[in-house]
Amino acid sequence: MSSVGQDSLKTRQSLAVKGKNYDLFSLKTAEKQLGDVSKLPYSLKVLLENLLRYEDGVTVSVDDIKALVEWQKDRTSDREIQYRPARVLMQDFTGVPAVVDLAAMRDAVAKTGGNPDLINPLSPVDLVIDHSVMVDKFGSPTAFDENVDIEYQRNGERYEFLRWGQKAFNNFRVVPPGTGICHQVNLEYLAKAVWTANVNGKTVAYPDTCVGTDSHTTMINGLGVLGWGVGGIEAEAAMLGQPVTMLIPEVVGFRLEGKLREGVTATDMVLVVTQMLRKHGVVGKFVEFYGPGLDSMPLANRATIANMAPEYGATCGFFPIDAETINYMRMSGRDDETCDLVEAYCKAQGMWRDASSPDPVFTSTLSLDLSTVEPSLAGPKRPQDRVPMTQLGSGFDLMLETAGKAAEKATRHKVENASFDMGHGDVVIAAITSCTNTSNPYVLMAAGLVAKRAVEKGLRRQPWVKSSLAPGSKVVTDYLEKAGLQNYLNELGFNLTGYGCTTCIGNSGPLDDNISKTITDKDLVVSAVLSGNRNFEGRVHALVKANYLASPPLVVAYALAGTTRIDLSKDPIGRGNDGKDVFLKDIWPTDEEVANAVRLVDNKMFNARYADVFAGDKHWSAIKVGEGKTYEWNNKSTYVQNPPFFTEVGKPLKPVQDIKNASVLALFGDSITTDHISPAGNIKATSPAGKYLQAQGVAPEDFNSYGARRGNHEVMMRGTFANIRIKNLMLGGEEGGNTIYQPTGDKMSIYDAAMKYIDSGTPLVVFAGKEYGTGSSRDWAAKGTNLLGIKAVVAESFERIHRSNLVGMGVLPLQFVGNDSVSSLKLDGSEKISITGQAAGLKPRQQLDVEIVRKDGSKQSIKVLCRIDTANEVEYYKNGGILQYVLRNMIAS
Repeated sequence: MSSVGQDSLKTRQSLAVKGKNYDLFSLKTAEKQLGDVSKLPYSLKVLLENLLRYEDGVTVSVDDIKALVEWQKDRTSDREIQYRPARVLMQDFTGVPAVVDLAAMRDAVAKTGGNPDLINPLSPVDLVIDHSVMVDKFGSPTAFDENVDIEYQRNGERYEFLRWGQKAFNNFRVVPPGTGICHQVNLEYLAKAVWTANVNGKTVAYPDTCVGTDSHTTMINGLGVLGWGVGGIEAEAAMLGQPVTMLIPEVVGFRLEGKLREGVTATDMVLVVTQMLRKHGVVGKFVEFYGPGLDSMPLANRATIANMAPEYGATCGFFPIDAETINYMRMSGRDDETCDLVEAYCKAQGMWRDASSPDPVFTSTLSLDLSTVEPSLAGPKRPQDRVPMTQLGSGFDLMLETAGKAAEKATRHKVENASFDMGHGDVVIAAITSCTNTSNPYVLMAAGLVAKRAVEKGLRRQPWVKSSLAPGSKVVTDYLEKAGLQNYLNELGFNLTGYGCTTCIGNSGPLDDNISKTITDKDLVVSAVLSGNRNFEGRVHALVKANYLASPPLVVAYALAGTTRIDLSKDPIGRGNDGKDVFLKDIWPTDEEVANAVRLVDNKMFNARYADVFAGDKHWSAIKVGEGKTYEWNNKSTYVQNPPFFTEVGKPLKPVQDIKNASVLALFGDSITTDHISPAGNIKATSPAGKYLQAQGVAPEDFNSYGARRGNHEVMMRGTFANIRIKNLMLGGEEGGNTIYQPTGDKMSIYDAAMKYIDSGTPLVVFAGKEYGTGSSRDWAAKGTNLLGIKAVVAESFERIHRSNLVGMGVLPLQFVGNDSVSSLKLDGSEKISITGQAAGLKPRQQLDVEIVRKDGSKQSIKVLCRIDTANEVEYYKNGGILQYVLRNMIAS
């Protein structure tokens, strides 16, 4: 924060905290002029402070501030505000392309004769390298070291590039590989809850807020830090000084009462919360948690709930700051000065919650009695599809029957060169992974205690199960070892495989060749059980069709059972040394045992692990990089290439054009995720991206993943719509990223067809159903769409981040009006599409005309809602994208 606004309401006040003075922008002073804000949701109080601090009469007006206070009348608003987060968080999959864009912008500035140093983050940026480690090796004491070695071999070009960025850009820090998951590092170390900055010789205190290039940035709301995921495109604009343009959100209040029952975990709780909020409908809204249930809820559990806001569809799931926040901050190693400031600041601003605080007013509310939560999983394809543990086996059998495999339920097949057989429902991957749960010592200690009792009773992991432990922080290793539990996890094959986001992002690594062959040859429906937050089709592993989210102790349990065709509440999990059946209740720890283990976690662990967090290991320090302000692009690199997004920036701006005679590239149904649009997992040798890499001399075993190659547009545009599970309705719902090239009627990959259309100068459109673009905040889902020549996406509804990203890449997001849909319009993909109304002067959320010309020459006209939602977004679209807009303004100034 380099400056503050004009403060016409005179809210800048002084706050003394233990002998040190801070300036703040006082909500209580504003209240005297604007009216009572004591019952304004805490999350909106954070936005209110932000507007007070940046009020300048141009980007933020007094009327904007008044609108936020007046929100309390109708508890909704159509007012657009400009919000400036304190900082930006990135992970490497989404961070690398963002840094590539910054490097390309420096090149573009240099080519116009400007100073490349114009391009620097203006807000603090932290990039945590956490998405590149894969579970290649597992179940051995050397697995971690071997995986780290492989990671550096695979990602040398990317890491060299990030090391250059670390030196070349100001205000930009990189947490090296092997440290942890960005959200857990954020929770345990980076976040401060209250931020400070020196402005004109004064120390200004203000709420810690952030946006991140990963959907699960929302986890930090568990610490009372308002944050959410944005696309890499939007994050780059934010770090370059552009405000986040947003409508004042609706806020849904979620009341929590009571306590979890004995043996029920935070994961069980969050799966219930996710299911409830999905059903309630919170897309594009804030969710704020309140009620007496917070009084006894550990911060780790709050973070678990906040983490999964993308899964329940909300912008964020916010927990106000209270005594538990301060307890966690002290326990995780924050210094006394920071903790004292947070408490004093929040109490001075009316942002402190305790049992006597009045309930805020909300747009709508729902409630949960925590004592009603039962052990659960979610799956087999979506995180909101909760399955009580007691119904998992019967549910799986029903799925087999639906798939026409009822007669095969009991059939097992001998695995070549192995002493075991396999059948439907077998668990082939059991992974303790992801930011959601490895941030929570309660569920990790519970997993260790389950392992201890299992080993003591003589149970072992089933031989077809690939097991892994990939914590989000090195502190996890410290407390599992201090509790004496890591050895038991090791005995069951849950050895440390890496610190990072592995199985949850699709980095589960290969299955044994003979197991893979059996699955493929016998067309087995096998399972993965992981403590993650995402289980979309094709994400965890290409051969695993049923993926279930579960708590870490349940991951261990299913690794022992080896199947999801079981009811662990009554069926034996295995046989012990004495030959007797062992049940889950026999190895499940008591809450008291878990609590005793958690008491071993202390701030010394955090202080030691984060003392030199940016230094990295011997591999990182050995990377040699250039010193230049612009990057020396290597044309032979298959990881990092200069993207084509800024080639027109030095030329006159072209006016917006209507879209005439476009062809349909694809027709999709509901819930097309960003995983479907821009895969993050394995690259198939026969896919367009695989063929490209082989043409560059890269062997299939060295393909790495789509996520790792996001710095190369040539790979990513070929991977767009290339997911093995995507279904293009033009092909009758057949799986795979193919389409019909209409001029010839030939079936081909979507990429190949798009290139043919581009060569002929034909614009393209895509049609889809509800919830288009759900899932990760993946900028390449929009960048790839742009590079394939797609001018508009017409859907029944959009996920928040992907809609924004499409606008940020100059692609029109259009929403069907009324009952119109792909099916009601009987579209088959052979139509010619014209979209008019934008050339005459585009306005936010205006209706545009779509003319559909069918193969027989008949015509039909419909209206669609243009989902360019704000005036700022109109400017971004006119410029061809948000970064082009920023760059033109920088060059002009």
